Amino acid sequence: MTAAQNNATHSELHALLESWLKSVRASDVDGITRHYTRDILAFDAVKQLQFKGVEAYASHWRDCTQMCKEPTFEMHELSFEGGGETAFGHYLAYCGGTDDQGQHNASWVRVSVGLRREAEQWKIAHEHFSIPFDPATGQLLFDAKP
Repeated sequence: MTAAQNNATHSELHALLESWLKSVRASDVDGITRHYTRDILAFDAVKQLQFKGVEAYASHWRDCTQMCKEPTFEMHELSFEGGGETAFGHYLAYCGGTDDQGQHNASWVRVSVGLRREAEQWKIAHEHFSIPFDPATGQLLFDAKP
């Protein structure tokens, strides 16, 4: 891959994630899921072990957007590697929102993404959100910071 191709790939990947982020912040589930492959395999930090397929993940995103009014979602330290038809990336996210009682809750999470080129367009084929935990206590570290 030439330097120009590498730069173009990185620009396309960043544009994809920026578009996805805009949909997340708007609680636009259709916009969010438009960025995924039909066969996405997602490991979210919330609710269940895994989500297979865009329909299952869309249902989860609908639940998330109803739980979090006024969503907070920031990406930090976004990095990608890719070439050809696949790429992977990672970032730290600060995410949360306001619940029904007006309480704002947010924490840092780790995110990895696997991407695949389909019909000349990048899509997210795998997504993994995780929250660090203390193995001695089993407690999630919602107050962990980069």
